[in-house]
Amino acid sequence: MTTILQLSSSFSSSSSNFFPIPFRSSNVRFPAFPHFSVSNLCPTNSPVLRIPASKFDKSNITCSAKVGELQGSESVKEKSVSVILLAGGQGKRMGASMPKQYLPLLGQPIALYSFYTFSHMIEVKEIVVVCDPSYMDIFQDTKEKIHVDLKFAFPGKERQDSVYSGLQAVDLNSELVCIHDSARPLVTPGDVKKVLKDGWLNGAAVLGVPAKATIKEANSESFVVRTLDRRTLWEMQTPQLFDFQYLLLLQPRQRLILERLCREGLEVTDDVSIVEHLKHPVYITEGSYTNIKVTTPDDLLLAERILSTS
Repeated sequence: MTTILQLSSSFSSSSSNFFPIPFRSSNVRFPAFPHFSVSNLCPTNSPVLRIPASKFDKSNITCSAKVGELQGSESVKEKSVSVILLAGGQGKRMGASMPKQYLPLLGQPIALYSFYTFSHMIEVKEIVVVCDPSYMDIFQDTKEKIHVDLKFAFPGKERQDSVYSGLQAVDLNSELVCIHDSARPLVTPGDVKKVLKDGWLNGAAVLGVPAKATIKEANSESFVVRTLDRRTLWEMQTPQLFDFQYLLLLQPRQRLILERLCREGLEVTDDVSIVEHLKHPVYITEGSYTNIKVTTPDDLLLAERILSTS
């Protein structure tokens, strides 16, 4: 399933109607808590970046094309990112005898491609693999080759349940949580670095590519309602990431939304959808069309061709 997001209209800082969101400052850091609890209150004196609330009434997704215009040149610090690698899916559409993420791609399990990509990045401190225990050895056998801490978490019934499980294992001192689908083996270090920087500057970011196809909205009887403006549509990819300390500082109302999404089975098609429900703006970092999700046998063949020519 492909998630399509529509961009909100551009905003101007001259608007008089604002709501606050956290932003990065060289002199301010969120406190670490002794245990994971999303019930902590956000301090009223937290630094804020003033953004017009009226522009986010319909959508809080914004393209990161102008992120370089933001003040501050800080980059993501070394060993400050926790990666949650989702590797617990069943991959029924592949029709194989094992989950698709463990099928061989040019002799190596699909899940290990992105696993190795993250493990060699200086920004990453740990990888939390969310997988069935019967496949843990695939990752444990790599310990001699990686430069990060390796942890495991059990998968849940739905994607958000697996994300929630992975969050419980994240180091409380991490500043960013980066969630990646292990069925996307071809994500490049360059694209990861771009989305990490956008997430660091804006609190939440996601890799995406402009939609190529014409997208039409239909009613329940399958009749066309309207044609959406392709210039504002993006296909969502992974990694998708957000400020981990922001989760620790969630206000009670936001905490209830998060717990409801994760515990009551409300379906979300991607991870930043959770952040959207919390009314936090999310930046889109333009990625690469080669960052495909391997879902069908045709996708596997395409991935092989991309790897063979790269």
